[in-house]
Amino acid sequence: MFFTLSIRTRDRSEMVDITSQVEGELRRSGLEDGVCFIYVPHTTAGITINENADPSVIADIQATLNRLVPWEGPYSHLEGNSAAHIKSTLVGNSVMVLVESGRLKLGTWQGIFLCEFDGPRSRKVHIKFQ
Repeated sequence: MFFTLSIRTRDRSEMVDITSQVEGELRRSGLEDGVCFIYVPHTTAGITINENADPSVIADIQATLNRLVPWEGPYSHLEGNSAAHIKSTLVGNSVMVLVESGRLKLGTWQGIFLCEFDGPRSRKVHIKFQ
């Protein structure tokens, strides 16, 4: 079972909580037990699992990534978005979540985030349930 989410980001850099959308696709799939693969097919975006209870965690992650990989830098890539490519590499482009009894097996405070590093843009998130 394969699903695609379409997400419109609003800022150059943001983390969009897509947990409820992934859960909605899981319900539509009817899968009771298995694995959920989530993949972002973009070189300037990423996907991660982290805390979704306290928004300051996301703010801290973004601030730290911006300090580690500033937008302006001595980069060679002519398109001018090397920082976004580097952040995407650091964060990664896929995650896997177990499914049990029709529910994602996320921790109490965990959520799934699309990480935008070169927005605003229209992004795709592919989800496969097995």
